Amino acid sequence: MRADEIEPNLSPYGNDSANCSTRDVDETMRYLELVIYVPIFIFGMVLNVAALLVFCCCLRKWTESTIYMTSLALMDLVLLLPLPFKMHATNQQWRSELQELCSFLEYLYFVGIYGSIYMIMCIAVDRWLAICHPYKAKQLRSPKVAFLTCLAIWFLAFSAIFPVAYNLRKEDGRDFHCFHRFSEDGWSPKVITCSLVFGFLGPALVVVCCSVHTIWALQESGQRSPASQACVKIIYSSLSAFLVPFTPSNLAIFLQFLVHQRVIQDCNAQKGLSLFIQTAMCLSNVTCCLDALCYYFVANEVRITRSSFSMTRLSQRRANSSTSEV
Repeated sequence: MRADEIEPNLSPYGNDSANCSTRDVDETMRYLELVIYVPIFIFGMVLNVAALLVFCCCLRKWTESTIYMTSLALMDLVLLLPLPFKMHATNQQWRSELQELCSFLEYLYFVGIYGSIYMIMCIAVDRWLAICHPYKAKQLRSPKVAFLTCLAIWFLAFSAIFPVAYNLRKEDGRDFHCFHRFSEDGWSPKVITCSLVFGFLGPALVVVCCSVHTIWALQESGQRSPASQACVKIIYSSLSAFLVPFTPSNLAIFLQFLVHQRVIQDCNAQKGLSLFIQTAMCLSNVTCCLDALCYYFVANEVRITRSSFSMTRLSQRRANSSTSEV
């Protein structure tokens, strides 16, 4: 949501809000968005296409981790594809006949965002299950289960976002800015609550809990192997790659919601929030690059660490059994 779009939505809320101009912030964002989006698009496309080539062509066997990685890379590509149109829409109005095309691009964009969030959550759960519960993992984990889980996430993302994405704007026959000026229906309490709770807070809680438990289990096992240490570093990196892009952007959505609900009416506060909101939403797209960098070697490292960790657990149980027999 651009800064100049806050004014029309605030005008019914009183003269003070209506007279608050944030056009200076908007001028800054016209160039800042290009500076942020162009590198993200280029590096994101290169890294994710390279990851797909490695997963699909170089690896001999499809494992659970490989399947989740491939699905995540595809989700990131779905997010990246609308970015050129989003950059164009920043400074150019679209004709009213392009309303359907705009809704479709916005649809893909949100599918990519929330689909990536849930895919990262599945990767964290799969890692936790493989390392912390290696015996149960033999029954619960399999390439078939991973494939069906990915299909379920794709279906959920496309079906859940469809009715929301196609009601974000109303046709009025005028030229418009795509990806901007969403209708009040798009900022309704029901939509925002669902997007924050089910789109971020719920998956974030799962990712944090699984990551913390996995790190704790690795440290408690007493392992100091290179594979184990590498896995811990990857978990920290992947957790940061999840929280750093998505936490500010979802906080920005909440603050923008407060503006629409007339909770925040101070002009100086609106200007500061306008810059924060637009910058956070732009930077959230960097997840496409961070995913490829942080998860590139996860499958191999977790597989090695899981094997070592399972042997340590087995040795400890045998030692305890021998002690009890004596």
